[in-house]
Amino acid sequence: MGKLSTKAMVEAGVLIALAQILSYVKIFEAPYGGSVTAGSMVPVMIYALRWGLGPGLFAGAVYGALQFILGPKYSYHILSILLDYVVAFGLLGLAGLARKNYAGAFAGVVLAVFGRFVSHVLSGVIIWASYAPPGMNPWVYSILYNGAYLLPELVISVVVVGVLYKPLKNFVAQQM
Repeated sequence: MGKLSTKAMVEAGVLIALAQILSYVKIFEAPYGGSVTAGSMVPVMIYALRWGLGPGLFAGAVYGALQFILGPKYSYHILSILLDYVVAFGLLGLAGLARKNYAGAFAGVVLAVFGRFVSHVLSGVIIWASYAPPGMNPWVYSILYNGAYLLPELVISVVVVGVLYKPLKNFVAQQM
């Protein structure tokens, strides 16, 4: 990742704060964690699109730690903290892999949300399997549970990035 400039760190702080604020605007909240928000992942993904993979992963992990610290606690198990917060939100930085153009930005958003989904599904199988209804495979339960809020979050994120991409194109391109 290298050393982040003051400008990059300040932008990370502002966009992480915006993401945290947007996370409080909930459209739907699942019973054991996870929610559909007003595009709360978008600021972190925009940061990753602008600064790249390494800084994006770092900003996402910081955002995930804040989500754990400031949000409701469903588990203090170390794997849950890692997989449901630090790693899951850190993977939003994957948006920085595909940042060259409009199509790449969309691919990056999809990849980032998919990465978060995979992390939550793994947590669901490792930590939350006992919550699956009797006779239901924990993998199926975790995929359905996490997909129920992350699929709408993906749609919201794609729409918001689609609307913001053109006005922010020059801003994002400054760091490429």
